[in-house]
Amino acid sequence: MDIQYVYTKKRNQLGRPTNFTDRSADTLAEIIPNLNLLQEFIYRDPVEIGTQNTIQLSEHEVNSIRYSTESKGINHTEGGWPKDVNIQEQDQINRFRKKIEKDEFYLNSLYRLIRDLEMDIKQNNAIDIHQTYFQKKFDDYDEPFTVKTANLYSYNSNINQMVNHISWQPDGQRKIAVSYCNFDYSPAIMSKIDSLVWDIQYPNKPELILKPNSSLSSVEFNQKDAQQILAGCLNGQVCIFDLRKGNTPVEQSSIEFSHRETVRNALWLQSKTGTEFFSAAVDGNIYWWDTKKMNKPVDKLVFDLEKKERSQYASAITKLEYDSRIPTKFMVGTEAGRIILCAHKAKTDGERINVIYPGHSGPIYSIQRHPFFHKIFLSIGDWTLRIWSEEIRDDYIFCTKPNKYYLTDAQWCPGRPGVFVSSTTEGSIHIWDLLFKTDQPALTVKLSEEPISCLSFQEQGRYMALGTKNGNVTLMELSDSLCTLDRNEKQLVATMFDRETRRTHLLETRSRFKHDTQTRTITERYEEELNEEHRQSTEQYWSIINKEKKKLQDYFKQFEQELN
Repeated sequence: MDIQYVYTKKRNQLGRPTNFTDRSADTLAEIIPNLNLLQEFIYRDPVEIGTQNTIQLSEHEVNSIRYSTESKGINHTEGGWPKDVNIQEQDQINRFRKKIEKDEFYLNSLYRLIRDLEMDIKQNNAIDIHQTYFQKKFDDYDEPFTVKTANLYSYNSNINQMVNHISWQPDGQRKIAVSYCNFDYSPAIMSKIDSLVWDIQYPNKPELILKPNSSLSSVEFNQKDAQQILAGCLNGQVCIFDLRKGNTPVEQSSIEFSHRETVRNALWLQSKTGTEFFSAAVDGNIYWWDTKKMNKPVDKLVFDLEKKERSQYASAITKLEYDSRIPTKFMVGTEAGRIILCAHKAKTDGERINVIYPGHSGPIYSIQRHPFFHKIFLSIGDWTLRIWSEEIRDDYIFCTKPNKYYLTDAQWCPGRPGVFVSSTTEGSIHIWDLLFKTDQPALTVKLSEEPISCLSFQEQGRYMALGTKNGNVTLMELSDSLCTLDRNEKQLVATMFDRETRRTHLLETRSRFKHDTQTRTITERYEEELNEEHRQSTEQYWSIINKEKKKLQDYFKQFEQELN
């Protein structure tokens, strides 16, 4: 039942002006104050009131079901020809083209298109639309250092298949070759492990599965032929894969002329043909090869640091470094923690070993030359990362603080000269910026619960691939502040390296002078002591002689007196 009340008013009263009059106030209600309640009143000073101006929202998380996708391509061929024209016959194609070129509609269309194109060309000649007006890039200091995960590549993840090397394809940088191997020689996990080639845009399925005779310990793309992959094996062999010819090795070294231990590195050499490479293994030997003659190595170096060419005393090699910009030199890291600078071409093995750096307290896991300054290189071998200069032989020019966890790999960023990245067994990466701070990393990212075994930068420095111990490969994308060269950064980093090199050289000279002074002081003190002992012995000797001589003289005098 609706309750309503209808107000009625005459038509002539609508729109009449109001007429207000004054009258006395009417008391509708009166509440007398309670004095007892007044005594219990408490004043609040200050008064805090919380307000919320934004809308309250609730957050819900849903873990969607992962679905598998597959990429398929379409092969486009030349089409649109009439049925009476055979595209395999060049004469028929030429006759048809001449016929079309004489058609009036074709000429009119071509004339209209040429007229528009000519107008655009004249405008482009008058105004250069591609001219760069602001060549100097202003630094954006407000942009933070960030790293985000672009893709995750996982294929039959297993704790026994560790990623130990990643190589980027030089042609377009769209593919990565990943070697899977485990250096734990337990019989339970000595089975062969396949290696993979991934397309970075398709993380669901590898593009190619490499099927070697033994697990691969290193992979490296050929810089002159992007379809060739050089690989070192767990059993000491080296092999060549060709992506155009399948997933099995097209060339492989014979076992009797291969390494006796695991190949730790196999790198391509700078040559005209692009077929030369060299390999190093734990047995202490370095072999030079040519893909045209894989049955036997071209040259050999027994890595005896005493330069006596003794195979039984060869140092185990854990890292091999080669830069194509310096083709006459290469660097070697040993299991004892030493770093050796070697010459590529020499008459004897002893002449190839030039400089021995102190290195680290553990096996060398990473050596890399600076992409901008060739005399500077970094190394990883224990809980610290060290930067060296070829001019300083006895000490490093920069060293990070000892990390809580063991360092596994490190590389310079190709985009910025002052940035480098290191990985740890904790599963995190440390990004250093020498122009920002030198006492601690500029950014630390926890990537995985498993140890990170290796990392590799793309040539431009935008992307970085990291491999873990359980076989996963993560593609990380760096922000512009970490991979874009800032103004005057190269000059500032060069100045810093020169300053540290001079400082280390002065400290080294001072230490050597102090050591020589101490040695000379000890030698002089020893000579003085010897001279003092000699003087005392001489005096004692002549004292005894004089006493005996005096006794004889007294005896002869007494004897003469008795005779007289």
